[in-house]
Amino acid sequence: MTTGFFWDEKCFWHAGGNYAGMLPVGGLVQPLPGGLPENPESKRRLKNLIDVTGLAKELLMSGATAATMDDLRRVHPERYLSAFKTLSDDQGGEIGLRAPFGPGGFEIAALSAGLAKAALFAVLCGELSNAYALSRPPGHHCLPDRPNGFCLLNNIGIAIEAARAAGLAGRFAVLDWDVHHGNGTEAVFYDRADVLTVSLHQDRNYPMDTGAFTDRGADVGQGFNLNIPLPPGTGHHGYLSAMNRVALPAIRAFRPDVLIVACGFDASANDPLGRMLATSETFGAMTQQVMDLTADVCNGRLVMVHEGGYSEVYVPFCGHRVLEVMSGSDVHAPDPMAATFDLRQPDVRLDTFLDGILDDMANALA
Repeated sequence: MTTGFFWDEKCFWHAGGNYAGMLPVGGLVQPLPGGLPENPESKRRLKNLIDVTGLAKELLMSGATAATMDDLRRVHPERYLSAFKTLSDDQGGEIGLRAPFGPGGFEIAALSAGLAKAALFAVLCGELSNAYALSRPPGHHCLPDRPNGFCLLNNIGIAIEAARAAGLAGRFAVLDWDVHHGNGTEAVFYDRADVLTVSLHQDRNYPMDTGAFTDRGADVGQGFNLNIPLPPGTGHHGYLSAMNRVALPAIRAFRPDVLIVACGFDASANDPLGRMLATSETFGAMTQQVMDLTADVCNGRLVMVHEGGYSEVYVPFCGHRVLEVMSGSDVHAPDPMAATFDLRQPDVRLDTFLDGILDDMANALA
C-alpha cells in the first residue's frame, strides 16, 4: 500500500486578514495574532508531527503545481476569478463572508486546489493506493460565484472537474465529515447525477440556513445529495453509527469510481468552532470504514482533502491517526487527550436516542 501526502509550505503563508476570532475588527477590537481561527498552525503542526514520529518516511511526500485557469473556470465564473485575481495582485482584501486574503492569495488558493487535483489524479492513474492533500485555504464552503467561510476556491470541485475532463473517471462520491455543512461542494454538484455529495455535520452550526436532510438535489441531481445533520455532543459512537446507518450505504449504492473525503477535524472534542466530542480514534475508525468500503466498490481509490479543524494542539493527532490507518503504518502518535475525551463521551441513553434518529433517516432513504 502506497499513501501519498501532498503539501506545500506556501499554503501555510495564506493570510487570514484583520480579524479577532470570527469578528472583523472595527477599530475597537484588538486583532488576534492569527486573525481568523483558520490559521496555518494546525496544518503546519500536523506536518511537523508526521515528521517527528517518522510516519512521513512511510508516505510518498509530494508537492504539486497550481490548478490552471482552465481548471478553475470549470467550477468558478470568470467574473469571480477576475475580481479575486485583481485584489490579490494589489494588497488583498475580502470578497465574500469570512474569506479574506493577502497579496498573492489567488496563487496560494490555486496551489491549494492543485494539491487536491494532484492527489486525485495520482490515485485515479494508479500511482498511489490512496492520498492525502493538506490543502490550505480550505474549499468546501466556496460557492461557484463567491467565497465563503474561510474558503476561496472549491478545491474538491476543481479536482473532480479536472479529472472528468482528463477522462480519468465518470462517477465521484464526496463524503464531508467537517463539522460544518459542505454547502459549497453541495452547490457545485446539486443538479448533477454523476457526483454524490454526502455531508455529516453539526446541525445548524455553519451555515445556519443550509444542510437540511430534506435537501436532496435538483433536476437530474435529485437524490444525489445527502445531508446528515447531527446534534451537538454526538460523540464517537454517534459518528460511527451515522456512517454505518446512513452515509456508507448511500455511497455503496452509488458505486463511485473514487471516494473523496472532505477531511475536516473540527468535530474534535476541543475544537473552538464545534461541539461534537469526536476523538482522534473517531477519525481513525471512520477512515477504516471508508477504506473497507472503497476496497469493495472502487478498488480502494480514496482521497482525503484537508478542510477545517482549529485546535492547534489536537488536529495533528487526529490527522496522524487518519494517516496511520490510510498507510497501514505501525508508527503511532499516542493521543495525550484520549482518556479525558473518552470520559466526556455521551452515555448510552443519548447514543440510543441518536441511533433512532439515524434509523429514521435511513428508512426515509429506503
